[in-house]
Amino acid sequence: MIYTVTFNPALDYVVHMEADPVMGETNRSTGEELYYGGKGINVSLVLGRLGMESIALGFVAGFTGEALEKGVKEMGIRSDFIRLSSGNTRINLKLRAGSESEINCRGPEIPRKDAEALFGKIGQLWAGDWLLLAGSIPGSMPADSYEEILQRLQGKGAETIVDASGELLRRTLPYHPFLIKPNRRELEDLFGVRDAEEADLFRMAGALQREGARNVLISLGGEGALLLTEQGEVMRSGGISGTVLGTVGSGDSMVAGFLTGYIRTGDLRRALLLGNAAGAASAFSEGLAAGEDILRIYREIGGEELL
Repeated sequence: MIYTVTFNPALDYVVHMEADPVMGETNRSTGEELYYGGKGINVSLVLGRLGMESIALGFVAGFTGEALEKGVKEMGIRSDFIRLSSGNTRINLKLRAGSESEINCRGPEIPRKDAEALFGKIGQLWAGDWLLLAGSIPGSMPADSYEEILQRLQGKGAETIVDASGELLRRTLPYHPFLIKPNRRELEDLFGVRDAEEADLFRMAGALQREGARNVLISLGGEGALLLTEQGEVMRSGGISGTVLGTVGSGDSMVAGFLTGYIRTGDLRRALLLGNAAGAASAFSEGLAAGEDILRIYREIGGEELL
């Protein structure tokens, strides 16, 4: 079974405007949408659209948490959230106008007993299970929460994927995650460089492998994706043409596509192609991509039939 973890899920309220908002003035929208989000939930949704079953883990609170839990269920995602006794699941505001901006809210306090309950669920995973850790850790949880989770899984055979940034990502590497997925900017920030060439990106990926990562997937936005495998193979999937409608969730879609491709075929190259197709398909969609759109793009870029 695949398990995705979203410590701090959200209701994502997307507001469309003709132009960027003017601070201090009344601004009016041209349309709105509501999505049930968080990186792990996004991955679970795209996995489901590709025919893969998963269980979404995390915390929900208050009336917004009830709405999120109900919405996730209606989307066909299985969940096993821990309900907090106080606070509210956050609402994030996404502004799409002349440019794309976000206001991500803080979310509820997570008591230690509730964090421990989640860690206990995760600690029951075994060989054949996959665990995705995605996003930041709320300020009310210990900063080493990812490390505590990975420590509990040591020796049990479950495979792990980490989609995080900065030192949060780096601290997970000694636990040898199967896959990490920094984007170009996150990788550059981690090494304190700018405008890195492709060869530089692969060198930085190699440095992360020496720290413990097994496979390093680098998302490049409109330029596609790079993969450095644990066998030392260098792979690339180029940019895909299309009209970008929004980039929110594209990286999560890439993770879902990659994982689907790998589980179904055991082939990292096909996994890379499906991941790139999924990321692009979501960028070309309002919201996260439909499964048929992902598979269509996958075939267009030379992907072989999935099992």
